Amino acid sequence: MIDVEDLIALVRNYNPRTNEAMIRSAYAYGREMHEGQFRKSGEPYFTHPVAVAAILTEQQLDDATIITALLHDTIEDTKSTYSEVARLFGTEVAELVDGVTKLTNLQLSSSETKQAENFRKLFMAMSKDLRVILVKLADRLHNMRTIKSMRPEKQMQKARETMDIFAPLAGRMGMQWMREELEDLSFRVINPEARNSIIRRFVMLQRETGDVIHKITHDIRAELEKEGIEADVFGRAKKPYSIWRKMEEKQQSFSRLSDIYGFRIITGSEGDCYRVLGVVHQRWRAVPTRFKDYISQPKTNGYRSIHTTVSGRDGKRVEVQIRTRQMHEVAEAGVAAHWSYRDGVRAKNPFAVDPAKWLKQLTERFETAEDHSEFLEHVKLEMYSDQVFCFTPKGEVVKLPKGATPLDYAYGIHTRIGDSCVGAKVDGIRVPLWTRLKNGQAVEILTAEGQRPQATWIDIVVTGRAKAAIRKKLREEDRERFIKLGRELARVAFNHVGKRVNDKVLQTAAKQMLLGSSEELLARLGSAELAARSVVQAVYPELVQTGDEVSAERAVVGLSEDQELKRAKCCQPVPGERIVGISYRGQGVIIHAIDCPALEEVEDQTDRWVDLRWHSGRHGAVNTVSLDLTISNDAGVLGRICTLIGEQRANISDLSFVDRKPDFFRLIVDVDLRDVEHLHAVMLALEAESDVARVRRYRNLDRKP
Repeated sequence: MIDVEDLIALVRNYNPRTNEAMIRSAYAYGREMHEGQFRKSGEPYFTHPVAVAAILTEQQLDDATIITALLHDTIEDTKSTYSEVARLFGTEVAELVDGVTKLTNLQLSSSETKQAENFRKLFMAMSKDLRVILVKLADRLHNMRTIKSMRPEKQMQKARETMDIFAPLAGRMGMQWMREELEDLSFRVINPEARNSIIRRFVMLQRETGDVIHKITHDIRAELEKEGIEADVFGRAKKPYSIWRKMEEKQQSFSRLSDIYGFRIITGSEGDCYRVLGVVHQRWRAVPTRFKDYISQPKTNGYRSIHTTVSGRDGKRVEVQIRTRQMHEVAEAGVAAHWSYRDGVRAKNPFAVDPAKWLKQLTERFETAEDHSEFLEHVKLEMYSDQVFCFTPKGEVVKLPKGATPLDYAYGIHTRIGDSCVGAKVDGIRVPLWTRLKNGQAVEILTAEGQRPQATWIDIVVTGRAKAAIRKKLREEDRERFIKLGRELARVAFNHVGKRVNDKVLQTAAKQMLLGSSEELLARLGSAELAARSVVQAVYPELVQTGDEVSAERAVVGLSEDQELKRAKCCQPVPGERIVGISYRGQGVIIHAIDCPALEEVEDQTDRWVDLRWHSGRHGAVNTVSLDLTISNDAGVLGRICTLIGEQRANISDLSFVDRKPDFFRLIVDVDLRDVEHLHAVMLALEAESDVARVRRYRNLDRKP
């Protein structure tokens, strides 16, 4: 364990004005609070907070963050309290420690709804003070470095959580070194065989080719010296996980993977960066499409660098990153560079991003999410996305995530432009809306009045902003459509009992059903949240009940008094069809149609079969049957279908769309019927309708009895 004087020395290296007494006090307090506690490895627990503090000194962070690291588990795991920490170390430290404690209690790998809510809390904590996340990331990094002492199942859970959440978050904050280490530590747990295989291939490659990194580094330095450019050159082999990911993405073996080495050239000025680029491209052949200039177009987290890939020694591809020393500091620390100290004062790095502005950029698109799943989708899209830069016709730059389409671009400019988009031109050529945009392309959006977002657009766009805008518009239009459909369903249902529907009747029904308005009632009716029968019953209860029908309890003959009866959901038998009963433990007797394929499963269990037949009397229209309809996608067709069904004295209890195409819709309609003759009459009426391409009985064997 690092002792307090060594820790202070680490801080003093970049901050000579550090409050040594406060750090000593926090060190002593943390050690006292954790006295008698041990980690899974058997080490004293306090070794962990000290290691976290040491990791944060590498990022040259302020005293408050270092002290928070020493105390970050005290409020959660010891008798320490918020008020005591505030009294001893100040409100700033107490708030930071409390923030880390709350993050520790978030179960980010839990169920999707819970995970989304916890992500909201995570981003709220970030918005209050980003240093909370910096401490949490350092905490996770040390835990992953020492994960071997945990149970195998716990190791796997932590590794997956790290790979899915903390590593991308570190990358999104610009701390690429931490992202790579977190990914590699997780990879070691999740797929150790693959990682060891890559390491073995590296060893073999070094035996065959020698120290390639040293040779290429020497070549680059020699070329820069010829041009009189002063720069530091560093080379490294990429991390095993980074190589594995490239192999998976490109579906290539290790032997065919080329750019497994990376080199950084750190210069004294921005002008030298471009001079170095010229030297590198003159000496080695540049690989087309592998050039990115993040100096002229910085990433949102402040990252600036020139990236190029060239064919180096023996034709091997190598990636070269070129940047200044100040850019390199931001590239290493990311958003954390805002708090970096040098010679006792906050370092004035012109490229460090203001965390408040960065967080606003990161979270502004989450605010439009109206439910948990949308918010979670936005978070993951933002955290995992790389960027492409496109140009407007006026030459302005639009930043988009990798894989974005012209539709994403349109919504990135303005929601109104996205909603009215009818086409796009990329570099002056008309392209499909699903085209994936590339760096440097000029995009022009074609719009038209009256155009509306299509449901298929959801699958085309990749940005959270575009998805949210499309869904919102579709919901608005769906409501209008549902109200129109609900009005037609209500008309048919009331006609069925000899009554006319009007606004007053609908208002009365809405009031009886405790709904806010008649429009809300119609919308729910059209979206199948309400049954038309229940709406009629709310106003005319005496007309819904009939006295001359066979009750549901007496619908079948052949049951004993103590046996309960249910219709099978898979085949939905109706009176008039041949039936058989199958007894199910705890469920009573389930009626199946005699030709139901589900009966094959109990064919040899004759003791469960019950001989049944329908009662000969008149049955009520309470037997639901699902119909599979394919209809023309034209105005008024759906309304006519509902009218046809109503004219046959049948009630639509549910309706859902299975497939929507430009020319046809396929939908499943649940209809309440009396018997098999009633079913045939409804199907015959539908078959005779010219806009119905196909009608058949829908049977779903996945439905449980």
